[in-house]
Amino acid sequence: MPLLVLWDIDHTLIENAGVSKEIYAAAFTYLTGGSPSSAAVTEGRTDRLIMREMFRRHLLPEPQWAVVNEALVRAGGERFGELRRRGRALPGVPGALKAIAAPGDWVSSVLTGNIAENARVKLGAFGLDELLDLPVGAYGADALQRSDLVDVARRRARCERGLPGGSPVVLVGDTPRDVEAALTTGAHVIAVATGVHSAAELSAAGASTVLPDLSDTKALLNLLQQFERG
Repeated sequence: MPLLVLWDIDHTLIENAGVSKEIYAAAFTYLTGGSPSSAAVTEGRTDRLIMREMFRRHLLPEPQWAVVNEALVRAGGERFGELRRRGRALPGVPGALKAIAAPGDWVSSVLTGNIAENARVKLGAFGLDELLDLPVGAYGADALQRSDLVDVARRRARCERGLPGGSPVVLVGDTPRDVEAALTTGAHVIAVATGVHSAAELSAAGASTVLPDLSDTKALLNLLQQFERG
């Protein structure tokens, strides 16, 4: 049966080493002329929500999204080299993505709070972009709330890749918001304790499957095959 696998990026596929929050700070500065008083609050939020909260925290009017998006694109593109220098792909990630990208019925893409351009920057810094079907992914410009991105990816996979309606969907991520997005949309979830949230926290959020990381490709494939079979 066809299967749609959707990966979070930050702290699931890559370690951004703080560059991600520097992107938000730079975008805020481009738009306001001043530095933010504190770092952006991320943890699975979409870029739309992250930037909205930054402006509200500073009691500033929120610009039109197109303007904010342009600032994020600029900030992300300027930090490609810094990300590649300081960041890294997390353990097992290249091997896992290669295995799942092998010819078959599965579609492997992303569900991320990052805008599409910055998702490509982050994945491209470590050569992961070519291992994912990025055109059918769902991104931070597509919705305010993460859970709404699931239907975006479902629709794109159906329209662009002919994935049958009702095909199982699996979210792989490191935050309670990833878990929530899966549980509220009828998707499966594989949580990975590679971010700031512990395995216990991810289990408490409702994840029935929590991995320490993605280094065991065989175990990961076995889990996906179970979801495929229903």
